[in-house]
Amino acid sequence: MSESTSALDSAQLHAELDTIFDEVIDQLTDLVAIPSVAWPSFDPANVRSSAEAVADLARGLGLDVDILTAAQEDGTEGYPAVVASVPAPAGACTVLLYAHHDVQPPGKPEAWNTEPFVATRTGDRLYGRGAADDKAGIMVHLTALRLLADRLGVGVTLFIEGEEEAGSPSFRNFLETYQDKLAADVIVVADSGNWAAGTPALTTSLRGMCAIEFDISTLDHAVHSGMYGGVVPDAMLAMTRVLGSLHDENGSVAVRGLKSQTESTIDYEESTIRSDSGILDSSSLIGSGSLASRLWTQPSITVIGLDIPDVDVSSNTLQSNLRAKLSIRLAPGDTPDNAVKAVEAHLRDNLPFGATLTIGDTEGGSPWQADMNDPVVQTAQRALTEAWGQESVTMGIGGSIPFIADLLEVFPQASILVTGVEDPDARAHSANESLYVPDFKAAIVAEALLLQKLALN
Repeated sequence: MSESTSALDSAQLHAELDTIFDEVIDQLTDLVAIPSVAWPSFDPANVRSSAEAVADLARGLGLDVDILTAAQEDGTEGYPAVVASVPAPAGACTVLLYAHHDVQPPGKPEAWNTEPFVATRTGDRLYGRGAADDKAGIMVHLTALRLLADRLGVGVTLFIEGEEEAGSPSFRNFLETYQDKLAADVIVVADSGNWAAGTPALTTSLRGMCAIEFDISTLDHAVHSGMYGGVVPDAMLAMTRVLGSLHDENGSVAVRGLKSQTESTIDYEESTIRSDSGILDSSSLIGSGSLASRLWTQPSITVIGLDIPDVDVSSNTLQSNLRAKLSIRLAPGDTPDNAVKAVEAHLRDNLPFGATLTIGDTEGGSPWQADMNDPVVQTAQRALTEAWGQESVTMGIGGSIPFIADLLEVFPQASILVTGVEDPDARAHSANESLYVPDFKAAIVAEALLLQKLALN
């Protein structure tokens, strides 16, 4: 690959993509077939095989390729990542293209309409675990480079992580260990989605997250509910009071000190939220403000774990101690430290009956907001619009990509672009995950256009 000599427009890139697209789908199908789950309970050899498959595809394009690891937070060796590169021509920028080759576990086989690790085309959708999240992201990068070939006018470093779905435990150490290999002027994170099928979007905000475990105790041992019920407060009674205090009567978060923004430039239809979420017809939505702000720029708190005897093995007992875990999503502008302090203060302020509270493990990742005045962001929006033939929008994501904060800390001068191939019906992490093929094609063309535009800047 060498300095660009002629730029192709969207129509030309689409036409060239059509000539190779069956092969691209075959390559994606091969990647989906590898059950690369980077969790301790799954075979790590599959993640290694997945890295090797991605490395082979990168070598086929003439990139210099390494399969690398770094230590995780607990000191154990992390899962393999692929780092491949082509140097920048004189005076040109370098672009880091990120995706991940690990996937979520498949879950219950009976919940799938197809085999999870057999990519299955039905109409305009390709079903399979990782078909959208995020092996399609890998193929967007590789295919954009293939389309440009010797017309590529920027330096490119491909960084395909192997443990994103496991929380990226070696990510920060990986960045610091291989900082020289990964340094870039622009970073494209292909792990998000679009506003709707057929409508492209650049993700410009992400909620942060933190998780808090805590114990509530009211007794030094469990006692008979008939002998002491009605006089002695059990831990569940105290816990339900505390958990109930986290939200107001309409379901908005009631914890003082958490940042919140209630407006958005675009918004969802309530029918869309209902259809995509599977909420029961009898259930009402919670919160206030625009629907988009409730998902993107307001905090949320969810009880994701509660230790209590199962109904099938329960006894007539007042529980002395209970443990719970909260997942908190943070609005842009907040920090995990602030959120943990605010939630802990709220728990203590709302603790009834003189119960005792013990805070356990916490974890967190920072929210992110793009600089909308960055010309690289504006260039990306133009590339999306041209590739789709549909005006691109900017949107937030209710979920979190905590490692973006690490990227910004290690590479503070880099422009960050968050793109993706998912649409609201992609069902990433769920059964019947799928890729909307027309958007996949448009995403490939958009990235090729972006790289060309960056070469000309």
